[in-house]
Amino acid sequence: MNETIKIGTRGSKLALWQAQYVAALLQKGGFKTELVTIETKGDKILNAPFAEIGTKGLFTEELEYKLIAGEIDIAVHSAKDMQSELQSGLNIIAFTKREEANDVLVSFDKNFSLANKDAELVVGTSSTRRRATLMHCYPHVKIVDARGNLQTRMKKMEDGKFQAMILAYAGVHRMNYHEFIVSKLPLNIFTPAVGQGSIAIESSDTVSSQKREQIRKLINDEETENCLLAERAFLRTLQGGCSVPVFALARLEGNKIHIEGGIISLDGKRVIREKMTGEKSAADNLGTILAEKIFVSGGKEILEDIKRN
Repeated sequence: MNETIKIGTRGSKLALWQAQYVAALLQKGGFKTELVTIETKGDKILNAPFAEIGTKGLFTEELEYKLIAGEIDIAVHSAKDMQSELQSGLNIIAFTKREEANDVLVSFDKNFSLANKDAELVVGTSSTRRRATLMHCYPHVKIVDARGNLQTRMKKMEDGKFQAMILAYAGVHRMNYHEFIVSKLPLNIFTPAVGQGSIAIESSDTVSSQKREQIRKLINDEETENCLLAERAFLRTLQGGCSVPVFALARLEGNKIHIEGGIISLDGKRVIREKMTGEKSAADNLGTILAEKIFVSGGKEILEDIKRN
């Protein structure tokens, strides 16, 4: 097979790691690969929190333009950056095997603890979900915005902008920053963003169905896909994005999917959390029903309040 797959990616070290990981899977299947680096709006605007920018397609839009134009065959994204609804003609054709989905607390101070109320604690995060969860569980912590790629954020921490950060374990692991992990945060409190830990492969209908199927066979992890179908249906029904503190995590046991998800108010004072179990064959439906339960339990009011603000 001499065919070359053009892979669109952002230019950060983590994004390139992900693209190279995907390229290696394709090369094992006999494809040649070419990386095409594309700068996104999220890479350019670093002086404002996500909630202030307007976050639909913040890290994906420019890559999707290239997909539609036929300049790349696939785009590689962190699955948690993918908007809940894709424009016509674009599809996620594969999800890589999920890394551990936890958030982690990262600091140069090995003794740093969120529970310490005797010291002034300053924590950096660019996530509204993590910010709201901190406000809910650790109201004594001061939170500052921490935008930029992982290396930029580490430099900000080194410069004393904050003492610690909350990050996805997957990114910290892939960039070999394990030594700075102070603690792995519990999934039942810091429930992750939809898709956290997996890489999503997006393609256009302009690419032949045969080629897309070959790519899918080499990359897609079925267990991860089942879980993320449920999570993404939950997100789509809630109409959540980067500026909305929505969380969900599904796990597969046999033919059953167990999913926990919810929403938290921006001030951290109200959290709505629900769990469900269903057949993996109905993953989409399961995520939708869970979101509807969240609406009925008070999530609708929280969502309306977030949109007003």
